[in-house]
Amino acid sequence: MKMIDVSAKKITEREAIAEGVIYLKSEVIGLIQEKKIPKGDVLEAAKIAGIFAAKKTPEIIPLCHPIPIESAGVEFYLEKDKIRIVSAIKGSAKTGFEMEALSAVTAAALTIYDMCKPLDKDMEISRIRLMKKTGGKSGTYVRK
Repeated sequence: MKMIDVSAKKITEREAIAEGVIYLKSEVIGLIQEKKIPKGDVLEAAKIAGIFAAKKTPEIIPLCHPIPIESAGVEFYLEKDKIRIVSAIKGSAKTGFEMEALSAVTAAALTIYDMCKPLDKDMEISRIRLMKKTGGKSGTYVRK
């Protein structure tokens, strides 16, 4: 095993966008919207967890390069029976931000799960995936 050698690569502007979904009971989504979950504001906690996870990605993913994140965001889209989580990570680096965006979505979903588990044992985290990446030698990728 080894960390991939990126020393010959050029620094370019890069962005990665990932998304995931957590399925919950509609009643629990209502409680989240009303900020009535006993542990507190679920979406604020999940946003902080997601950004923190993006920053800490090289510490939890073996052989992942530590790269300078210049912008990190996590957004939530609430629907009847699910919350869609979207993370966008940007910066200038020799390698991409895909792992950071995926880590952000995952940590945000796990935080929602943790804060809501007393109210819904049937939650399901699903469809965590890269949606778009820009920059670097391989150029732009957009999920179809």
